[in-house]
Amino acid sequence: MKHFSIGLLWRVLLLVLAGLGLGYLLSQPVPNGMLVMMMMILVFFLGNGLYRYVTSFNRKFVRFLESVRYSDFTIKFRSDNAMGDTFQELNQQFNEVLMAFRQARAEKEANLHYLNTIVQHIGTGLITFDADGKVNLVNSAALRMLEIYRLRQLSDLEETHPRLYDLLSQLETGVRELYQTPNDQPLAIQATAIQMRGSWVRIVALQNIGTELQQKEVEAWQNLTRVLRHEIMNSMTPIVSLVGTMRLIVDEDIEKTTTNQEAVEDLKEALQTLEKRSQGMMKFVNAYRDFTTLPKPNMRTIPVQELIQEVLQLLQADLTAAGVLWKSEVLPENLVLVGDADQLQQVLINLIKNALEAVREQAHRLIDIQAFLTDNQKVSISIRDNGYGIEPEALEKIFIPFYTTKKTGSGIGLSLSRQILQQHNGNLVVSSEVGNGTVFSLIL
Repeated sequence: MKHFSIGLLWRVLLLVLAGLGLGYLLSQPVPNGMLVMMMMILVFFLGNGLYRYVTSFNRKFVRFLESVRYSDFTIKFRSDNAMGDTFQELNQQFNEVLMAFRQARAEKEANLHYLNTIVQHIGTGLITFDADGKVNLVNSAALRMLEIYRLRQLSDLEETHPRLYDLLSQLETGVRELYQTPNDQPLAIQATAIQMRGSWVRIVALQNIGTELQQKEVEAWQNLTRVLRHEIMNSMTPIVSLVGTMRLIVDEDIEKTTTNQEAVEDLKEALQTLEKRSQGMMKFVNAYRDFTTLPKPNMRTIPVQELIQEVLQLLQADLTAAGVLWKSEVLPENLVLVGDADQLQQVLINLIKNALEAVREQAHRLIDIQAFLTDNQKVSISIRDNGYGIEPEALEKIFIPFYTTKKTGSGIGLSLSRQILQQHNGNLVVSSEVGNGTVFSLIL
């Protein structure tokens, strides 16, 4: 402050002296016009300098406020540090405040980037739009679920998803609605509204509940199968036991006391048939024990290339005997997944055997196995065949337990395979076109 006071003092003194000089010149009988003009200019410059010197703090403060207003935190205050400790301290405080603003903005941008990365990588679809239908944010999951590549206005959905457009336009906060996409993908839709900068913004969450519905369906079939198995076993066990007792009575008592041996042989044959059929029924029921008592997977890291090669080695004899040309490709070659190797091998064996059955009638039999990493960082293993394909009516039922289109088969393989995939937090999906073959895909 001492330097500021000295600077102010000599500026005032110079202005006073210049003023006195001007007054002296003007008091002369015949003033010298040139000197008067020069003195007036000097007085003006000295006065302006004094004014700017005194108001330098105001200008500095205005610059500080402007830098805050326009988020220009690169400015530095140091030019008048030599004017004293007070000015130096003031400049330091200004610089520290701007530094705090600069750090706060950097943290805000980092948090925004962090949240945006999370939003773009979560599996739940998110769409936010304002009262005018302008979409402020849509993440990649929502675009993938709706099979569109961009969404700027809510009205853009009117052509491809007209029912969804109506739902989102009228959906109330907290209400949950179900929507079926054109490719039969079930979505649960829920909305909430928040106020931002004086206007309301609606946030809509889209969640694919296909896996959840499949899990509920599998659980329902498991419960039904468990009940049927229990009841059938309870009924068949005493029948088998009774047939054994009857055969013993025939052998020990009736056969020795009767002369009608032909009737005895007929009775033996009937009892043998009944026993054989009862045991066959019990064996048939026990075959579905795995469907209701599937063990939890033993998770470990598995090289996908190794997994596929082991399955192909197990089935090589069957494929060669059937005249099937097969090929496999894994991209990248070091692709890995986390799962139970034995259970996943069983799934692949089931699917390859199904493909083997599907191509038997073809002149050129081909099975193509491909594994790759999807856009959302999931492992996909697809088994493609060039068979006749699956009829649309059957395609809707192939994952139902006990349903089969083959003359020989239990109808449990695909249901069990999907259950295994669900225990791996994955899914088993199928696409087929009559005349162009079928593709089963394991998504993990």
